[in-house]
Amino acid sequence: MAPRINHPPNAIFYEDHEPSAHPSVHAHDSVYYGGKEFHSRARSYSNSVPSDRRMQAAANEAVTRGRRMSHDEKGNAPRRFLIDVDETIRLVLEQEDTDGDFQISVTDSGPKVMSLGTATSNGYKSFDVRGTYMLSNLLQELALARDHGRKRIVLDEARLTENPVDRLSRMIRTSFWNSLTRRIDGDGLEIIIADPKNRTANLKPRIYVPAGEPKMAEYYRKVARDKPHLGLEVEVMPPKCDDPVYVKSLNERPGILALAMREASDGQGGTTLKGIPFIVPGARFNELYNWDSYFISLGLLVDGQVEMAQGMVEHFIFEIKHYNKILNGSRSYYLCRSQPPFLTDMALQIYNQLDRRNYDANHLWLRRAIQAAIKEYHSVWMSLPRLDPKTGLSRYRPDGLGIPPETEATHFTHILEPYARKHGISILEFSEKYNDGVIHEPELDEYFLHDRAVRESGHDTTYRFEKRCANLATIDLNALLYKYEIDIATAIRDVFDDALELEDEFLLSPFPPCPEAFDEKGPKVTRLSTANVQSSDEWFQRALFRRDRIDQYLWNDGKKLYFDYDTVREKQILYESVTAFWAMWAGCASEDQAWKLVSQSITKFEVIGGLVSGTEESRGKISLDRPNRQWDFPYAWPPHQIMAWVGLERYGYLEEAQRLAYRFLYMMTVAFVDFNGVVPEKFDAVKLSHMVDAEYGNQGIDFKMIPREGFGWMNSAYQVGLSFLTQHMRRAVAACTSPEVFFRGDQNSASNAARDYQASTDPLGLAMESLSMA
Repeated sequence: MAPRINHPPNAIFYEDHEPSAHPSVHAHDSVYYGGKEFHSRARSYSNSVPSDRRMQAAANEAVTRGRRMSHDEKGNAPRRFLIDVDETIRLVLEQEDTDGDFQISVTDSGPKVMSLGTATSNGYKSFDVRGTYMLSNLLQELALARDHGRKRIVLDEARLTENPVDRLSRMIRTSFWNSLTRRIDGDGLEIIIADPKNRTANLKPRIYVPAGEPKMAEYYRKVARDKPHLGLEVEVMPPKCDDPVYVKSLNERPGILALAMREASDGQGGTTLKGIPFIVPGARFNELYNWDSYFISLGLLVDGQVEMAQGMVEHFIFEIKHYNKILNGSRSYYLCRSQPPFLTDMALQIYNQLDRRNYDANHLWLRRAIQAAIKEYHSVWMSLPRLDPKTGLSRYRPDGLGIPPETEATHFTHILEPYARKHGISILEFSEKYNDGVIHEPELDEYFLHDRAVRESGHDTTYRFEKRCANLATIDLNALLYKYEIDIATAIRDVFDDALELEDEFLLSPFPPCPEAFDEKGPKVTRLSTANVQSSDEWFQRALFRRDRIDQYLWNDGKKLYFDYDTVREKQILYESVTAFWAMWAGCASEDQAWKLVSQSITKFEVIGGLVSGTEESRGKISLDRPNRQWDFPYAWPPHQIMAWVGLERYGYLEEAQRLAYRFLYMMTVAFVDFNGVVPEKFDAVKLSHMVDAEYGNQGIDFKMIPREGFGWMNSAYQVGLSFLTQHMRRAVAACTSPEVFFRGDQNSASNAARDYQASTDPLGLAMESLSMA
């Protein structure tokens, strides 16, 4: 006999209310599970008693799957289940999670079927939940219910069969962004100070405040006093906080860097400071990043979170003012290096979505952003050592000393071992003496010069840049700077009446750049920013100059592709990189160049899952002594996809952009469906797999029962990519229709093939038959 259910006093019974009293099917979990708790007068929750199938599975006996609907409740009303949360979690994991990772995926060998009691029958009749997708969704929903303290729930079947495209997009919009939100203030410090990359013995929480912000420093000292359990140390940095010697001195006591704050009411008639919220990439990257933030902001804009994106620009303005650049990331060990620059496009994208009624405030905000970008342009990218005066092009070439401390413990072992052996000491001892300057190894200095440049490029790591990155004028960086020049010129002309005065004082870079204009210390003739009103003409001239130099040094008409240029060896590096298409995003390719890129070069990079980072031929053979690098073939990354989609659309190649977007979103959706909702950092686009073994593996995949964050720029790629798809393409992606099938023949045959493909490639019979394809 089934156990008696003891209901709490004043229980609300499902049978006593109309279905409309239940929350909306796809409401946020805080509403769906955080509102009224419904109970049933049922004899039992069916999940509390193992079915024959569960007993067979537990005994390792073969499970015979009954015909669908053979014992299920019939009816036209939306189906709901009565579920005991904790017991059902236990049963699902026990029966279906055969590899013990707290996820239900296609690699698990469970029976992939579970019976749930229906609400309208008071749990007496049951219905089979079948297949990886529905069962993993069940596990996710149960985890959310448990988050809200629910012991028993009435669960809509529609939450288990939800169109996967709609479900993933909804989770990104309503859940993932919230989980990735951080704030550096008294309320947010406890989360942001955690740094998985800190391998030192000194794990004490620490925040570094820039000089010139005494109010901010005092605020954090008060936080340290008011919250002694944090053990927070507050340090004020010197004015030149990016001096390499000073930065190296912080390696054994790393900390978070202060970011922009706003004054707010303290609730007691006074004011206090509040951190401006921002989005982090996720997983081990728990701080503000440079180019990640740009791509994240695109997804935020698609999802209507303009204020969040605007706040991230505020942080970049703050970083340029106090740290002299937009930093790689907001930790002390990143103070010497930047990342690919996107500030102008980021600011203009946001400006175009601001409330037009606030014209004066919007105008002032854009002025601050453009002024900061101009300072960054001159002080970082058009100054020595990043500028190559001979070509007039720019390079990733940051300052720095010693071994980058934020890498994995064994990352440089193969590099350091021969030197340690040479000196007859351990690798650890050699590392310490090398970092302290006791041991000098010029070859190793050269290696780490290029290694730091690779990290500044954002493409860490790739054989494209191996032992030469700091010498390369890359197509990606110079396309981005061309875009800066065009954006600044356009903003000055169209928004600031063709005259923009700069408030911060700094040196302007000589124009046109040439060797004669520089000596070892910098420009021979100095021009101060405050003494020169900026006009659009100079910036358009800078853009034309750069485009000519890109054509001269980086374009290869014979190969119909852009390549990097080695400024030391004075030759093109013929490594085929998908960043060649950044020239189309920036608009610096001619119509003829764009046509050649699309008609003759795009196939070099296009695979079933989208665009790979580089070609297999350029990467070369992989072996134990020459392992895979994560920014090489066969890996696909969100930035490369988005830049190509936008660039192709800009030049009128919308069909190609849609095809590539379809490929990438198909790969994402299949992973989401087959692997418990996973949204990783990157993919192997040839194998359509997130199981990546290059370097430190993959991020965003280590979660229990339900994904909480996804991964920053992958979330954005999905939201942005959906904007490129037609409704027909969106439905086909939701049905997990392979691109090879969808793009075979005309659209009508592809639609029919999608249905055939779904049935023929599901040998386990676990297809999502109940999917709503609205």
